[in-house]
Amino acid sequence: MNFSWTFFIDLGILSLGLLLATFARYHIRFLQKYLIPNALTAGFILLPFYNFIAPALGLSQDNLGQLVYHLLNISFISMTLRGANGTGRQKNHNIISTSVGIISQYAIQAIVGLLLTFVFTITFLPDLFPAFGILLPLGFALGPGQAFAIGQGWESMGFFGAGSLGLTFAAIGFLFACFGGVFLINYGIRKGWVTEKQEETLLRPGVRRGILGRKEEHPIGSRLTTETEAIDSMSLNIAYVGGVYLLSYLLLKFLTVLLSLIGPMGYELAVNLWGINFIFSALVAMFVKFLLSSFNIHHTLDEGTLTRISGMSVDLMVVAAIGAISLVVVTSYWLPILIICIAGGVLALVTVPWISSRIFTDHRFHRTLIIFGAATGTMPTGLALLRVIDPEFATPVASDYVYASGITFALMIPFILCINLPAYSATQNNPLLFWATLGVSFGYLLFVIISFSIIAKKRAFSNANSVWLHKKR
Repeated sequence: MNFSWTFFIDLGILSLGLLLATFARYHIRFLQKYLIPNALTAGFILLPFYNFIAPALGLSQDNLGQLVYHLLNISFISMTLRGANGTGRQKNHNIISTSVGIISQYAIQAIVGLLLTFVFTITFLPDLFPAFGILLPLGFALGPGQAFAIGQGWESMGFFGAGSLGLTFAAIGFLFACFGGVFLINYGIRKGWVTEKQEETLLRPGVRRGILGRKEEHPIGSRLTTETEAIDSMSLNIAYVGGVYLLSYLLLKFLTVLLSLIGPMGYELAVNLWGINFIFSALVAMFVKFLLSSFNIHHTLDEGTLTRISGMSVDLMVVAAIGAISLVVVTSYWLPILIICIAGGVLALVTVPWISSRIFTDHRFHRTLIIFGAATGTMPTGLALLRVIDPEFATPVASDYVYASGITFALMIPFILCINLPAYSATQNNPLLFWATLGVSFGYLLFVIISFSIIAKKRAFSNANSVWLHKKR
């Protein structure tokens, strides 16, 4: 039969990697000790396969990059369709604070990446592409889908392997998210950042092994909202997710046509909007959820099922993102990649708890974990860290972050418009475009400092030398 099997072959290989990683987590104490997600282990298991064996079998890493892009958007849709928790007033305050926390990492990472790129170009790497440093916030804060999509656009401008480099930055970000997140959790336990109840959750044997034992209680992961004779409940929830994704695609197509009428600048903005499709997917999901609530049929969605869909998307996305990395490209840039990623990761490890412990008044450690995970991996990575201490998302932290992403997008439009400027500084031989992007990044950092001071008030710079501000008893 002359059917295309490529998608299902890749999906089967990713699934096999997850099975091997799950078996490894159950038996290897190192993976248990550091709570390494199975998806991360699976990605590194498949990394050599997709670099050295898959090409001979006619399998391309580009297909994995496309999977990463779509799976990230699907994970955002499924999380957004979940019901919201918490009260309005407190939630609104926390949403704004979360947005400030997110933007702080965009600004810091962009500044660090661009400044280090400049240092490299005037010292030992004069031919380094000017947009190299902006891959730090793209790979860390935005995630593999966006880093891959925008990086691929730069390849036509002369930046060889930019798409694969974007995935590389994202993969290293995942490592920082995992090891750094586990470090934060263990450090938080020792320093009293975590409550006794949260600590008990972390010490459960199943958390370390990754698989519940035969005699352990198996929690209910999802509930039926339909009569299966008519339609399976999982089918209905997937249909909602798929429908929202189609609507987000149509919205972006419409915006592309509309912005193209403005001229070259409008077209470039439209191209960048496709790179952050996850934001539009979330916005459309919010609208659909509003319609379902208005017609009183929101009960046909099941939060547990949507969480499972999001979790599946995240797991497959992480495996695909790491498997899609080209080792040939990475070895050509290993030194600047290493220096920039270490600088960005360490700064996130310090600044996220410093800001979060002062700007938030409730669930401070929960919010620290989700922002740190999202600032070094993606939002789903942040959710994975949050799930360690909040397995059922009982707190409003996850939903607050989803809503904050929408506010963040609106505030970050100038930054999005500047993403391609460092690349244009090379193609147009105009260094001012590079410095304009750096100036915009400093402008966002100033915005963060002012907003942080207003929201945190007296807590803003209290005990400034301490990474974590303890509450007064």
